[in-house]
Amino acid sequence: MSKTETEEQRDDRDAADGKDLGAAGAQLSTAPTEELIGGPTLGVIGWARWFWRQLTSMRVALILLFLLSLGAIPGSLIPQNSVDELKVQTFRQAHPTVSPLYEKLQFFDVYSSVWFSAIYILLFVSLIGCIVPRSWQFVGQLRGRPPGAPGRLTRLPAYTAWRTESGPEEVREAALAMLKKRRYRAHTVGDAVAAEKGYLREAGNLLFHIALIVMLVAFAAGQLFKSEGGKLIVEGDGFSNTLTQYDDFKSGSLFSTDELTPFTFRLDSFTGTYAKSGPERGTPRTYEAAVTYSRGGGPDRKSTIQVNKPLVVDGTKVYLNGHGYAPVVTVRDGRGKVVFSGAVPLLPIDNNVTSTGAIKIMDGYRDKARKKDQLGFQAFFVPTFGGAGKGSMFSQYPGLEFPVLALTGYHGSLGVDAGLPQNVYQLDTSKLTQFKDSKGQILKARLLPGERMTLPDGAGSITFEKEVKEWATFQISRQPASGWALTGAIAAIAGLVGSLFIQRRRIWVRAVTGEDGVTVVEMAGLGRSESAKLPEELGDLALTLNSQAPTAPDPSDVAAEGAEK
Repeated sequence: MSKTETEEQRDDRDAADGKDLGAAGAQLSTAPTEELIGGPTLGVIGWARWFWRQLTSMRVALILLFLLSLGAIPGSLIPQNSVDELKVQTFRQAHPTVSPLYEKLQFFDVYSSVWFSAIYILLFVSLIGCIVPRSWQFVGQLRGRPPGAPGRLTRLPAYTAWRTESGPEEVREAALAMLKKRRYRAHTVGDAVAAEKGYLREAGNLLFHIALIVMLVAFAAGQLFKSEGGKLIVEGDGFSNTLTQYDDFKSGSLFSTDELTPFTFRLDSFTGTYAKSGPERGTPRTYEAAVTYSRGGGPDRKSTIQVNKPLVVDGTKVYLNGHGYAPVVTVRDGRGKVVFSGAVPLLPIDNNVTSTGAIKIMDGYRDKARKKDQLGFQAFFVPTFGGAGKGSMFSQYPGLEFPVLALTGYHGSLGVDAGLPQNVYQLDTSKLTQFKDSKGQILKARLLPGERMTLPDGAGSITFEKEVKEWATFQISRQPASGWALTGAIAAIAGLVGSLFIQRRRIWVRAVTGEDGVTVVEMAGLGRSESAKLPEELGDLALTLNSQAPTAPDPSDVAAEGAEK
């Protein structure tokens, strides 16, 4: 994107002025000039030049930028394999008609698709092809001097003149000193002083486009070399930054597992406090995880991870994403043998941390006949019991004030022996049989901490212990070029501000001896665009110079004064 549409119109005007004013009106911009190539003489080289000029033109750059924005829309609306493959599978099952079409169009992998990459690369080449020649031309302008004054200054948009008794050389010296003091680049050319100011406008324009390239490169590098994964950790448990420790993990195509930063951390405790009254009841007040971490086998260090305040270890950032509860339960078989004891993380389903999940006993359990069997419990947990709703419990506060655990028991096959992946928070009941009580009703129980649900026919029991641990989910990510992207964004804003608010303009001061022997001073200004500030600036300069070369009396006034005498 080399210029805005308004700037293209300005460049057309500048070109017209350049034809009329010669060198004085030229080179106010580094925008490349378009040369018409005759159709009948086009060969291979001619077509190549034509294609290159079109690709590096502002019009094509804008089209490519628009297409890039348009191409990002399906990437935002349609689930992406690079983000969540499970959501993509769910989408395909829910939309069997359009999914094959989306697959052919690579809508499930937008940012790595052939068509998105082509647009991205073409835009990158277009920016490079635009910036390089403009940069060389701008360097040439910096090394050069402002052009001499045109023949007729009266044709310029800002113009003033007066007569003075000071000599032409004296006026030019005063004008040169004044313009240099005002930080103009000025020098004397013939009978006039030529000055120019506002070079930072084009420097800002080039900085903006270079910053865009830096951002594109940083974005590409970040996508190719990034790594990102998630992990749910219960209080007291830890994490080691190895691939097998992640609950889910995705990375760029050029990422290697050898690049994983070697470090470990343990969740010591999670602290969550909430407003207890008023309209903001239940709103988090404190939300932080206290951790102990070490890098590369080094000494242990303490840290606190808060929302938007990650733990940073050698460029890898650990963000705090979510929080929930993990009731501690103990499962025994019919002989009282403990077959499972531990905290079971449950997933929140509302803002008050009403949670649901599954407890699965896959190994070690035997039924009353001493045969191997598997147990499963559908679990429903509320941290602050608010009464029974429509067939289920609900929580009235996210804090742990009145915890209740509801359980429904099953036995049979959990379906894990087939080797197929299974959601650990859901219970597949297709091959399970529900426990029933002595009356033939489905066995259900709501347990307070310390209470037990006894399974029928000596099948064992499950106890809700007097402890509820908290868990937190963390996102462990490494984005190699994020610093470059931030630098590019800041530079782009600075360059855009400079290109929008700095006006490049030229001032000429001509001082010559008139026919009556009195010096005639002419001042004129020319800018890249129409601006009310240029006449004001010229008027201010004229007043300053006029104080050193005051206006001479008008000859008619002098003659009239002599006649009166």
